[in-house]
Amino acid sequence: MTDRDLRTLAARVAARVGTAPAPVPGRPPAAAAVSAVAPASARGPGAAGPVAAASAGNASGAARRGGAAPAITGWRAAHPGQLLMLMPGELHFGGDAQAIKTLLGSCVALTLWHAKRRIGGMCHFLLPSRPRPTGAQADGRFGEEAVAELVTQLERHGCRSNEFTAHLYGGADTLADDVGVKLNVGERNIERGWALVDQYGFTLDGVDVGDNVPRTVTLELATGSVACRRGNPH
Repeated sequence: MTDRDLRTLAARVAARVGTAPAPVPGRPPAAAAVSAVAPASARGPGAAGPVAAASAGNASGAARRGGAAPAITGWRAAHPGQLLMLMPGELHFGGDAQAIKTLLGSCVALTLWHAKRRIGGMCHFLLPSRPRPTGAQADGRFGEEAVAELVTQLERHGCRSNEFTAHLYGGADTLADDVGVKLNVGERNIERGWALVDQYGFTLDGVDVGDNVPRTVTLELATGSVACRRGNPH
């Protein structure tokens, strides 16, 4: 999918936000919507301008702090105590921010939190994956690449992915019912989100996916509390 297609999808998310995928064996059905906050044992281990501009700003911020920004488009740095708002295609991991927040339509957000270390992160991806050209920079707009970068960051903090609690949100149907051809972007994003949770062995603790409503998601890094509010933000 081209950059123009991505911009079109982002515009649709902003204009009208949420059908959900068919049930998958062993998982809650995401049809009208899946909304659950379950104990970890239920599944077991298992604001900003365009993304490019934000990445450039964060690279200079990382340099001032004596480190290098991660090699992915859409990375956001945070100041201590900051309420960090992620735009589509952006991601963050660490322990400095007070909270990380984002608004979702067909996009999906994955949150991660480590109870002992009090660190965590979030990514907000627009599409599940892409045929990545050889040598191309990782891109936070794609779930496969965004979550891989979160895992890279948590490993740099001396952690393992199966030590983290995860929440999965979004994947709404954002296209009008009279649209002739639907791309099922929300459904595809949900399925990739499930697959990535399984792939990295996160403990899935909360889910609210599908339907046709926008969601505002906030992760509090001090406590690991995740709030998901349905409906348009006020």
